[in-house]
Amino acid sequence: MTVIFSSFDSVFVYIGLLVLVIANIGNILYYYSRNDQFLGQINIIILIVVFLFTEYPKYVEYQGRCNTKILCLFRIITSLLSLQQKTKDMNQDLSFNSVEVIPDLKASAAFTVNSSEVFREQSDIIPVKIDEGYEYMPWGADNEMPYKILELIESDETLSTCQIFNAEVCYGSGLVYDTAEAKRKVQQEVQHFQMDNDIASYFLGVCQDFKHFGFCVSVIILNGDGSQIVRILRKEACYCRFAPAEKDGRIPYLLYANWRKSISSKDDVEKIELLDFHSPWCDLQERLGKSSTCPSHPAAHSHSKTKTRKFAIVSRVPTPDSTYYPIPYYGALFKGNWYNIKKLIGMAKEAKLKNSAPIKYHIEIANRFWDGIFKAEGITDRKKQMERVVEEKEKIINFLTGMENSGKVLFSTFYVNPNGEEQHDVVINKVETDKEGGDWSTDIIEAVNMVCFTMRVHSNLVGSVPGKSQSNNSGSDKRELYTIAQALQKPYHDLLFTVHYIIIRFNGWEGVKPDCPFIMLSTLDENRDAKLVTPNKSVEE
Repeated sequence: MTVIFSSFDSVFVYIGLLVLVIANIGNILYYYSRNDQFLGQINIIILIVVFLFTEYPKYVEYQGRCNTKILCLFRIITSLLSLQQKTKDMNQDLSFNSVEVIPDLKASAAFTVNSSEVFREQSDIIPVKIDEGYEYMPWGADNEMPYKILELIESDETLSTCQIFNAEVCYGSGLVYDTAEAKRKVQQEVQHFQMDNDIASYFLGVCQDFKHFGFCVSVIILNGDGSQIVRILRKEACYCRFAPAEKDGRIPYLLYANWRKSISSKDDVEKIELLDFHSPWCDLQERLGKSSTCPSHPAAHSHSKTKTRKFAIVSRVPTPDSTYYPIPYYGALFKGNWYNIKKLIGMAKEAKLKNSAPIKYHIEIANRFWDGIFKAEGITDRKKQMERVVEEKEKIINFLTGMENSGKVLFSTFYVNPNGEEQHDVVINKVETDKEGGDWSTDIIEAVNMVCFTMRVHSNLVGSVPGKSQSNNSGSDKRELYTIAQALQKPYHDLLFTVHYIIIRFNGWEGVKPDCPFIMLSTLDENRDAKLVTPNKSVEE
């Protein structure tokens, strides 16, 4: 097709389209360097090029009816952005989890993806450079691990309830600055500090980060002359990325941004200097050029006096394997089978309620199986990928049905991981469906108890266990369970108090100490519902 420029205006419109094409090519090169969403961007550029050569003549004709060249170019850009957004939405709709009906057997088959793959690193993790002085270590191979963990948690009713319960128990009765032994002037300064900062929201937020990801980030802000700490903020852990460690093992800074979106420049992130994990107080003193109280500090005299007034302090739960981002303790739930079993029971219940076709087979297919098909057949279009997924599911269903398929053998590939475990591409499990009426009632109780056990929450503390036969503990047992749960928060409070000890000492508040009393439920003979208990004293309510 030959394009004839009839006027300067048409040349102007064509140049605008060409600029958009070049911009998308730049995006492709950027995503290729990050190994992220490369095929999706190829789709976008192909669609734009097709749009350019098929719809351009219509826009040249339409341009004659526009009042200005800018208006025409704006219409073209709007159409292209709408096209890109539709493509993005189509990418997000690609899902491998479903329940398919097997007509010949009057049953259903459930297709799922193994949840343990959220922790699998399919490639070496190397630092990603955004700009000079702006590097970070990805959280997971694709830098999406925290969001995948949150998606798994939010997809399970029991797990999400246990998580918020653990955060609330860690919160106790809230963070307080005990000023009972402080002077009147210090008490007033502490009161002003607490009024200027939303301590309740901050503390509940860091408790949730601790329970979800095993670490939290607090940001302290100093006044202009650096003599007082005046603000404390929480930075959500899922949006924080650590810089690569230096030769001495210290991490110099962290980057805060919405990593769900594409980060193309340093303007999209916030860079915050990070105090030394092991000795934040000494590091802060050195950075501000104050007299060092710890001359053995390895960073002594390595920093000149800084003008920075914002610093990040990381509170982290020690783990057996020291990595940039700790794997949460409940990761065993996803690496094991019970998370998938509980999810499968819900799918089976839903399938039976919808079409009375019980699930007879559970077909578990690894993500790499689908990736292999797409790569072998050269399928990059998301719509065609979804059609290919449906086609492959139909083939598996046809293999499982019909008299002519009786006695057939299924061959599938597998590999052995470094732990000696077999990892299969396709696994077909037969689901027993002999129960009638209360299908899987005992199974759901067992699955819920396993989830609660992994989360270290007694099921009776977060609600009655589902099922037809329930066993609830007595009031005395629940009271003791709640007391034990709060007592176990002591190590987490010690870790969270580090930043507050720094604030108190830096501001010179003598006689002040951080505290987090917990609520102890009392018995009826004490004529009260509860009392506050701290490691130092007991305060009656």
